[in-house]
Amino acid sequence: MQFSLEKSIELLSRTPDVLFQLTNGLSPEWTSTNEGPETWSVFDVVGHLIHGENTDWVPRAEIILSGNTNKRFPPFDRFAQAELSKGKDLSQLLHEFKIARNNSLQRLKALKINEQDLTKTGVHPSFGEVTLAQLLATWVVHDLDHISQIARVMAKQYQTETGPWIAYLKILRQ
Repeated sequence: MQFSLEKSIELLSRTPDVLFQLTNGLSPEWTSTNEGPETWSVFDVVGHLIHGENTDWVPRAEIILSGNTNKRFPPFDRFAQAELSKGKDLSQLLHEFKIARNNSLQRLKALKINEQDLTKTGVHPSFGEVTLAQLLATWVVHDLDHISQIARVMAKQYQTETGPWIAYLKILRQ
Protein backbone atom coordinates (compact mmCIF):
# COMPACT_ATOMS: atom_id res chain seq x y z
CA MET A 1 0.00 0.00 0.00
CA GLN A 2 1.29 3.45 -0.86
CA PHE A 3 1.50 5.88 2.07
CA SER A 4 -1.68 7.80 2.75
CA LEU A 5 -2.04 10.31 5.56
CA GLU A 6 -5.78 9.66 5.77
CA LYS A 7 -5.31 5.87 6.03
CA SER A 8 -2.57 6.39 8.60
CA ILE A 9 -4.82 8.52 10.78
CA GLU A 10 -7.51 5.82 10.48
CA LEU A 11 -5.22 3.35 12.19
CA LEU A 12 -3.45 5.72 14.59
CA SER A 13 -6.79 6.93 15.97
CA ARG A 14 -7.81 3.35 16.85
CA THR A 15 -4.72 2.22 18.76
CA PRO A 16 -5.70 3.65 22.18
CA ASP A 17 -9.08 1.90 22.07
CA VAL A 18 -7.54 -1.37 20.89
CA LEU A 19 -5.09 -1.34 23.79
CA PHE A 20 -7.78 -0.34 26.27
CA GLN A 21 -10.11 -3.14 25.17
CA LEU A 22 -7.31 -5.70 25.15
CA THR A 23 -5.64 -4.86 28.46
CA ASN A 24 -7.63 -2.63 30.80
CA GLY A 25 -8.76 -4.38 33.96
CA LEU A 26 -6.69 -7.51 33.41
CA SER A 27 -4.86 -9.00 36.35
CA PRO A 28 -1.21 -8.00 36.77
CA GLU A 29 -0.07 -11.46 35.67
CA TRP A 30 -1.18 -10.51 32.15
CA THR A 31 0.11 -6.93 32.14
CA SER A 32 3.23 -6.75 34.30
CA THR A 33 5.05 -9.87 33.12
CA ASN A 34 7.64 -9.64 30.36
CA GLU A 35 9.53 -12.15 28.23
CA GLY A 36 12.71 -12.10 30.29
CA PRO A 37 15.65 -9.78 30.95
CA GLU A 38 15.67 -6.53 28.98
CA THR A 39 12.15 -7.08 27.59
CA TRP A 40 8.95 -5.16 28.16
CA SER A 41 5.63 -5.91 29.78
CA VAL A 42 2.28 -4.53 28.58
CA PHE A 43 2.71 -1.76 31.17
CA ASP A 44 6.15 -0.87 29.78
CA VAL A 45 4.91 -0.78 26.19
CA VAL A 46 2.04 1.59 26.99
CA GLY A 47 4.46 3.87 28.85
CA HIS A 48 6.77 3.81 25.84
CA LEU A 49 3.90 4.75 23.52
CA ILE A 50 3.05 7.75 25.71
CA HIS A 51 6.64 8.93 25.68
CA GLY A 52 6.66 8.63 21.87
CA GLU A 53 3.54 10.73 21.59
CA ASN A 54 5.11 13.49 23.63
CA THR A 55 8.61 13.53 22.17
CA ASP A 56 8.83 11.64 18.88
CA TRP A 57 6.29 11.52 16.06
CA VAL A 58 4.64 14.93 15.80
CA PRO A 59 7.60 16.87 17.24
CA ARG A 60 9.79 15.34 14.51
CA ALA A 61 7.16 16.11 11.85
CA GLU A 62 7.17 19.70 13.07
CA ILE A 63 10.97 19.82 12.75
CA ILE A 64 10.72 18.61 9.16
CA LEU A 65 8.06 21.17 8.29
CA SER A 66 9.68 24.06 10.16
CA GLY A 67 11.47 26.87 8.41
CA ASN A 68 14.60 26.12 10.41
CA THR A 69 17.72 25.04 8.54
CA ASN A 70 18.65 22.57 11.27
CA LYS A 71 16.41 19.55 10.68
CA ARG A 72 18.21 17.21 13.10
CA PHE A 73 15.96 15.20 15.40
CA PRO A 74 16.97 15.00 19.04
CA PRO A 75 17.72 11.43 20.11
CA PHE A 76 14.73 9.47 21.41
CA ASP A 77 15.13 7.72 24.76
CA ARG A 78 13.49 4.33 24.12
CA PHE A 79 13.56 3.52 27.82
CA ALA A 80 12.31 6.77 29.37
CA GLN A 81 9.00 5.14 30.27
CA ALA A 82 10.61 3.38 33.23
CA GLU A 83 10.91 6.66 35.08
CA LEU A 84 7.86 8.38 33.58
CA SER A 85 5.48 5.53 34.51
CA LYS A 86 6.57 5.16 38.14
CA GLY A 87 3.71 5.28 40.62
CA LYS A 88 1.02 4.79 37.97
CA ASP A 89 -1.16 1.84 37.11
CA LEU A 90 -2.01 0.52 33.66
CA SER A 91 -5.45 2.11 33.65
CA GLN A 92 -3.86 5.53 34.21
CA LEU A 93 -1.35 4.92 31.42
CA LEU A 94 -4.07 3.84 28.99
CA HIS A 95 -6.00 7.01 29.78
CA GLU A 96 -2.86 9.15 29.35
CA PHE A 97 -2.11 7.44 26.05
CA LYS A 98 -5.60 8.14 24.70
CA ILE A 99 -5.29 11.84 25.59
CA ALA A 100 -1.75 12.09 24.22
CA ARG A 101 -2.72 10.36 20.96
CA ASN A 102 -5.76 12.60 20.50
CA ASN A 103 -3.53 15.65 21.03
CA SER A 104 -0.97 14.29 18.57
CA LEU A 105 -3.57 13.70 15.89
CA GLN A 106 -5.02 17.19 16.39
CA ARG A 107 -1.52 18.66 16.02
CA LEU A 108 -0.86 16.49 12.97
CA LYS A 109 -4.09 17.60 11.27
CA ALA A 110 -3.32 21.24 12.10
CA LEU A 111 -0.09 20.94 10.07
CA LYS A 112 -2.25 20.66 6.91
CA ILE A 113 0.26 18.34 5.26
CA ASN A 114 0.14 18.16 1.47
CA GLU A 115 1.80 15.82 -1.04
CA GLN A 116 4.87 18.06 -1.39
CA ASP A 117 5.32 18.15 2.38
CA LEU A 118 5.58 14.36 2.46
CA THR A 119 8.85 14.52 0.53
CA LYS A 120 10.46 17.03 2.91
CA THR A 121 13.24 15.64 5.06
CA GLY A 122 14.70 15.68 8.52
CA VAL A 123 17.84 14.09 9.90
CA HIS A 124 17.48 11.07 12.17
CA PRO A 125 20.34 10.52 14.67
CA SER A 126 20.98 6.97 13.37
CA PHE A 127 19.50 6.78 9.86
CA GLY A 128 20.40 10.19 8.48
CA GLU A 129 17.98 11.83 6.07
CA VAL A 130 14.38 10.60 6.22
CA THR A 131 11.20 11.91 4.62
CA LEU A 132 8.06 13.01 6.40
CA ALA A 133 6.18 10.17 4.67
CA GLN A 134 8.69 7.66 6.06
CA LEU A 135 8.37 9.11 9.57
CA LEU A 136 4.57 8.96 9.49
CA ALA A 137 4.47 5.47 7.96
CA THR A 138 6.85 4.32 10.68
CA TRP A 139 4.52 5.74 13.33
CA VAL A 140 1.72 3.51 12.01
CA VAL A 141 3.90 0.40 11.83
CA HIS A 142 5.34 1.20 15.28
CA ASP A 143 1.81 1.01 16.70
CA LEU A 144 1.18 -2.32 14.98
CA ASP A 145 4.55 -3.64 16.11
CA HIS A 146 3.75 -2.87 19.74
CA ILE A 147 0.22 -4.30 19.49
CA SER A 148 1.84 -7.48 18.20
CA GLN A 149 4.40 -7.36 21.00
CA ILE A 150 1.67 -7.00 23.63
CA ALA A 151 -0.22 -9.97 22.19
CA ARG A 152 2.98 -12.06 22.14
CA VAL A 153 3.95 -11.19 25.74
CA MET A 154 0.46 -12.06 26.94
CA ALA A 155 0.30 -15.28 24.91
CA LYS A 156 3.57 -16.48 26.39
CA GLN A 157 1.95 -16.50 29.84
CA TYR A 158 0.30 -19.76 28.70
CA GLN A 159 3.22 -21.09 26.66
CA THR A 160 3.73 -24.30 28.61
CA GLU A 161 0.03 -24.70 29.33
CA THR A 162 -0.80 -25.16 25.64
CA GLY A 163 1.02 -28.49 25.61
CA PRO A 164 1.40 -30.00 22.13
CA TRP A 165 -0.64 -27.24 20.47
CA ILE A 166 2.45 -25.04 20.67
CA ALA A 167 3.37 -26.63 17.34
CA TYR A 168 0.46 -24.70 15.75
CA LEU A 169 0.89 -21.45 17.65
CA LYS A 170 3.47 -19.31 15.89
CA ILE A 171 3.11 -16.54 18.49
CA LEU A 172 4.57 -18.89 21.12
CA ARG A 173 7.53 -19.96 18.99
CA GLN A 174 8.86 -16.46 18.26
